[in-house]
Amino acid sequence: MPFRTVAYKDLLQATNGFSSGNLVVAGSVGSVYKGVLAFDGVIVAVKVFNLLREGASKSFMRECAALLNIRHRNLVKVLFACAGVDVQGDDFKALVYEFMINGSLEEWLHPNQTLEQEVDGPRNLNLIQRLNIAIDVANALDYLHNQCKMPVVHCDLKPSNVLLDGDMTAHVGDFGLLKFLSEASCQSSSSQTSSVGLKGTVGYAAPEYGIGSEVSTFGDVYSYGILLLEMITGKRPTDSMFKDGLELHSYVKMALPDRVVDVADSKLLTEVDEGKGTDKIVECLISISKIGVFCSEKFPKERMDISNVVAELNRAKANFL
Repeated sequence: MPFRTVAYKDLLQATNGFSSGNLVVAGSVGSVYKGVLAFDGVIVAVKVFNLLREGASKSFMRECAALLNIRHRNLVKVLFACAGVDVQGDDFKALVYEFMINGSLEEWLHPNQTLEQEVDGPRNLNLIQRLNIAIDVANALDYLHNQCKMPVVHCDLKPSNVLLDGDMTAHVGDFGLLKFLSEASCQSSSSQTSSVGLKGTVGYAAPEYGIGSEVSTFGDVYSYGILLLEMITGKRPTDSMFKDGLELHSYVKMALPDRVVDVADSKLLTEVDEGKGTDKIVECLISISKIGVFCSEKFPKERMDISNVVAELNRAKANFL
């Protein structure tokens, strides 16, 4: 194993026997538990892969291969890997990450009302926090697409895969569907493109993937655009209002620029950020919304390059501040 390894018994102890009380989230490929490693006292997130599910073992190997070679402040950092057998003698695979105390972007955009009552007041992100998170995620994608030795495509960017640390800095995680671009470009045969088309999550996956097109950085940019529009509107792309040809992209596009206030998350309009007036907020909302619309265009070549996204978002932030 290329990482520092940790024993199964250490993870069993850290998570109180993988108890339901330590469960953070259960996904299709595996479950994530909060734990404290006895040997160093560090709070961690332990992702246990469900090896009974087809593709889970491959996802484990993919994440290992990716996280061994990529390092960036806006990517989740892996600390240990574990590959062994559990108490029943079955194969066991897990990755141990830094624990992100503020959870996922999903939890902040669409808070669980019951959980809100357990913490100090309702969770809410103001405009500058959302803008900073958007810049963090764009920086992570820019690194993956343009700064790695071999370009990397995440393939499953969505709010639940954006994690927030104690300073509300965003970290992109979950590389179980990742593709190295040379690997993706080799998969042009008809027998394999159909499986490529299944990559990602409904609402966030690029439309060309649905017809079997190859994985590309353009696909990540589409997902990012949808993520950005969701951050501005507070609406998931799968919201029940989107039907009969209306979708999140067209919903925002039709509102630009004069009616952006009508589609913006009401939480962004009930406060005046950092002493800024309504005009400043609206100007910033228009700038971010335009970027989200450009990124989520139907045809890949019409989308913005992620490095341009970083530059435009930083310009919007400078104008706002």
